[in-house]
Amino acid sequence: MASLFMNTLKATLPHVSKDLFPRYNNLNKSKAFLPITKKHFSPTPRRSSSSVSSLTPQLDQTLLDYQEDDRPLSEIWKEIQGFNDWEGLLDPMNSHLRKEIIRYGEFAQACYDSFDFDPHSKYCGACKYQGGHFFDKLDMQGHGYKISRYLYATSNINLPYFFQKSKLNSVWSVHANWMGYVAVTTDEGEIKRLGRRDIIIAWRGTVTYLEWIYDLKDFLCSANFTNDPSIKIESGFYDLYTKKENSCKYCSFSAREQVLAEIKRLLDYYRGEEISITITGHSLGAALAILSAYDIAEMRLNYMDHEESKNRIPITVYSFAGPRVGNLKFKERCEELGVKVLRVINVHDKVPTVPGIFANEKFQYQKYVEETMSFPWSYAHVGVELALDHTQSPFLKPTNDLGCAHNQEVHLHLVDGYHGKGRRFCLATKRDIALVNKSCDFLRSEYGVPPHWRQDENKGLVRNREGRWVVPERPRVEAHPEDTAHHLEQVLKIASSSQVEAI
Repeated sequence: MASLFMNTLKATLPHVSKDLFPRYNNLNKSKAFLPITKKHFSPTPRRSSSSVSSLTPQLDQTLLDYQEDDRPLSEIWKEIQGFNDWEGLLDPMNSHLRKEIIRYGEFAQACYDSFDFDPHSKYCGACKYQGGHFFDKLDMQGHGYKISRYLYATSNINLPYFFQKSKLNSVWSVHANWMGYVAVTTDEGEIKRLGRRDIIIAWRGTVTYLEWIYDLKDFLCSANFTNDPSIKIESGFYDLYTKKENSCKYCSFSAREQVLAEIKRLLDYYRGEEISITITGHSLGAALAILSAYDIAEMRLNYMDHEESKNRIPITVYSFAGPRVGNLKFKERCEELGVKVLRVINVHDKVPTVPGIFANEKFQYQKYVEETMSFPWSYAHVGVELALDHTQSPFLKPTNDLGCAHNQEVHLHLVDGYHGKGRRFCLATKRDIALVNKSCDFLRSEYGVPPHWRQDENKGLVRNREGRWVVPERPRVEAHPEDTAHHLEQVLKIASSSQVEAI
């Protein structure tokens, strides 16, 4: 069956410093660290080229039936975060929801824009920027968030096209890759606008195209986060999330342990406040987003002092172009735990169709096959789907490149223009169309935007005192905060006591 899956898939897809992170002293509850601009949505358009942006209004922007939601986001944030599974907000598309999808999508895109995937760099596989300057370097200063910590995973698993390694002998790490970050709102103006303090986890996806799908082991393994062995996850995602390498300081804690410890620390620090946990990612990062959301909920970290569910901290996932993660039991357990997932997909993208080509949530007898026959290749998508179609955008050209259909910036462009099924494509936030071609070639030629245009100035080289062009040394990055083990221990105590209560 596994070989049949691979043959079917291949027929479908072409080959193609210690002061770095703010800790207790820096994550103030009082006044803001970061200035917040009056324009609260999508900071990315400040990167726009005026000559390109001026082309955007050539499309008729009038929509007689389109109205802005004039309610403050702070009053309806739970609804926007999926409290009612986004009922009535997707068709027609609610203006607050659109801006929030794009905003969280840009947090996911930041993982790509900051990742060093140059095999000729000794920092290949690392983040380009220090945590204290992360958002400034990406021209995302106005959003009101601060990096809390970076996340790492060991590359010693069977996903070779996902991990990036340097060709040089002297490298920053032999075993680790940078996977994303945890950030938290620290600006009082943004907290007021959102109606709560938001903790975000952003996961990096793949910098290569779709080759990593070929390396999915295509079999399920028990999640082992609970006593129920019937809840299963694709083994490649599970390994990526849970494996560690004791000989590597960056991977001495697994990605899972890093996430759980940091979430516990932040929730303890901001105890008593209105808080949300939002997780985002694109492609394989979307799989990690759903997996980590489930894990946080299963470990009951979002229950404050084991209080009733009415005081449960909401967990929301904004997933972009993500594959299926686990079996039907996994999907059902996520729903029981109250994890809210909004999956943004392009109907022409192949990644959301795998794994589970033969037995998935669309199969009428999946529950019977999974439970009675113990079918080992049964997968189900979690959450609510927002299906977009890139052929509806008049800015995009026809292409056979499936990488364009999978691209994150393309998804954000489609969200900006989507107003509901059967409604005309119309850019609502005027997000710069030049961003579409940041890492692909999808815009029509008349817009004059070169493909794959985003790169570091001089490809990161600087001239030293001797006049030579060199790769500059980067400040030493803290692997794990000293209190990681302490907070992880607290997490395990919570989980143990919850399991005893369940028994």
